[in-house]
Amino acid sequence: MKRRKFIVNSLLAIGGIMVAPNLISCSNDDDTFTSELPPDLSNDNFNEGVASFDPTSSEVIIWSRYTTTNASVDVIWQVATDINFQSIVRSGTVTTDASRDYTISIELQNLETNQKLYYRFVNVADKTVSIIGETITLPQNAAEIKLAVCSCANFQAGLFNSYKAMAESDSDIIVHLGDYIYEYAPGEYGTTPETIALGRIHEPDNEIVTLDDYRIRYKQYRNDENLKLAHQKKPFICVWDDHEITNDAYKDGAENHQTNEGSYEVRKQAAIQAFSEYLPVRTVDITKIYRSINLGNLVNLLMLDTRVIGRDEQLNYTNYIDGAGNFDAVTFQTDIQDPSRSMLGATQRDWLLGNLASNTTAWKVLGQQVLMGKMFIPAEMIITLGTILAEISASGSISTATLQGFQTQLGELVQIKVRVQANDPTLTPQEIGRVSFALPYNLDAWDGYPIEREAIYSAVSDGRLVCLAGDTHNAWCSNLNSVANETKGKEFATSSVSSPGFEGLLGNDSAQLAGFEQAMQVLIDDLSYLNASQRGYLKMTFTTTQVAGEWVFVDNILATTFNASIGKTETFS
Repeated sequence: MKRRKFIVNSLLAIGGIMVAPNLISCSNDDDTFTSELPPDLSNDNFNEGVASFDPTSSEVIIWSRYTTTNASVDVIWQVATDINFQSIVRSGTVTTDASRDYTISIELQNLETNQKLYYRFVNVADKTVSIIGETITLPQNAAEIKLAVCSCANFQAGLFNSYKAMAESDSDIIVHLGDYIYEYAPGEYGTTPETIALGRIHEPDNEIVTLDDYRIRYKQYRNDENLKLAHQKKPFICVWDDHEITNDAYKDGAENHQTNEGSYEVRKQAAIQAFSEYLPVRTVDITKIYRSINLGNLVNLLMLDTRVIGRDEQLNYTNYIDGAGNFDAVTFQTDIQDPSRSMLGATQRDWLLGNLASNTTAWKVLGQQVLMGKMFIPAEMIITLGTILAEISASGSISTATLQGFQTQLGELVQIKVRVQANDPTLTPQEIGRVSFALPYNLDAWDGYPIEREAIYSAVSDGRLVCLAGDTHNAWCSNLNSVANETKGKEFATSSVSSPGFEGLLGNDSAQLAGFEQAMQVLIDDLSYLNASQRGYLKMTFTTTQVAGEWVFVDNILATTFNASIGKTETFS
C-alpha cells in the first residue's frame, strides 16, 4: 500500500495535474486508481453531462457538474485509454461547492501524445456516475487537423441539430467562436410560434443580468441533448462573443445594457465568472481568454477576444446623419480612421502581432468572433437596410413596398457594377457614384476598426493567414486584402447553429435570397461566397499544403430528424 501511495503521489507531483484559478485542485487519494466501482450506479445528478476543452498534444481539460443541495460534494474523476476503464492513466478526487456552481474542471498535463481518452466522474456516496466522455491528445506532428467551427446558438431560435451533426462528424475538435448562450428574456430575439411549441423558452424568466441568472441559463443550454452529445464526443476550444454578456458588448458598455440593469462592470464580471465555470479556458486569469494553441505543429490557433478586454465602442451611422437626412461623410471618415481606435487593446494586439511574426507552423489561424474581410456596400443600401430594420423593430416584418424597393435598388446597383467592371463608356458620373460611394455594412466587425486590421495584415508576410469568424449567422468566404491590395490570406465564416440570418430580414423566399446572395458577391469586391439563410457549421481541414473549408448545413431546426449536407467547399493554399 505504501508503494502504491508513492506511485500516485509521484504522478501528481511531476506535473500530471496543473491548478489554475478557474480549475479545481485534485487530492492524491490513491484509492481511486481502480476500474472497480460500486454496483447499481445511476446517472442522476450529473445533469449537464461531461465536456473537455483546449486539447493539445499533451494536455486537456475535463469537466462536469454535480447537482446537489449539500454545501459541498466530493467527486472522483477517472481518465483511461479504454472505454471500460481497465487502463486508467489519471485519477483523483475533487471537492466542489456553490462558489463555482458545483462545476468540476481538471486540467491534465504531461499526457502521451496522439491518444483517444475516455473519462468519467463518480459520486460514491450518492451512487451516481456521469456519462462517459471522449477526448483526445493530438499528434506531435500532425499531417491533418479537422475542426468543426460554430457560433451563435440561440436556444429560443430552434433545435441544436447542428451540434448533433458536429458530434457525429469526423472532426477532431469543435471550435466555438462565441454566442454560446443568449442573454434575452423569454419571447424575445429568435422566438417564433414554432419554437415556443417546441418548448424552446429561456430560463430564467427574465433577461439575465446577475451571476445566478447566467448560471441558470448555462445549465439550461447544457441540458440540451444535442449540445450535451457534442461535448461528450468532442473536445471544445471556446471564446466568448457578445451574447455571453449582452448584445454588442465592448469594454465599457453594451447596446443591450441599460442603466436600470445596474453596473455594467458588475454584470460583465458575473458573465465572465459563469463562462469560466461552464467553458473553462487554459488561462491564469479568467478575464483573459486570448491564447495560442498549437495543434500538432500544423496549426497555430490564435484565439482572440474582440469583445471585452480592449474593444472601443462601436461607431453608429445614426450619429452622422442630421435632421434632414444628410450624412456627414467627412466626420465619419475622420473617426473611423482614428489610429487610437482598437478592437483588441494594446496588450492583446502586441501579443497577436508577435505571434504572427514569429510562429513557424504551416498555418496561422485566427479563431475570433467577427468578420475581418472588407464588406463595403453602396452607401444607399445602408439607408435602405436601416429602414428595413426599423420596420421590423416597429411591426415585426418588412412592408411589401420596402421589400420591392430594396429588390429594385439591388438590381440597379448590380447592373451598374457589372458595367463598371466591363469599363462601359456610357456610364454616367451619377451611376458610377452610386456604386463607388461604398461604406461598411457592419461597423461592429473589423470594418469598424480598419487601422488595427491593417496592423495585423502588416505582420503577415507569407499570405497564409486563415481567419475564422462567426457572429453574423450567415456563411461567408472572403479574400483578406490590405489597403495596398496585397492578399494576406482567406476568411472562412460560419453560419449559426440556430440564430436567424438574412432570411430574418428578407423573408424565406429561396429565389429572393439567392438573388441577394449573388448581388452581394458582385457588389463586395473581396467576397467569394455567401449563404444568407441556412443553419449549420463550418468544417475546416488543414494539411501542410492546403486548407479546405466545407460549409455543412442542416435542412431544418424545427424537427428532431434532419439531414446534414455540404453546401459549399472552398480551398486555399
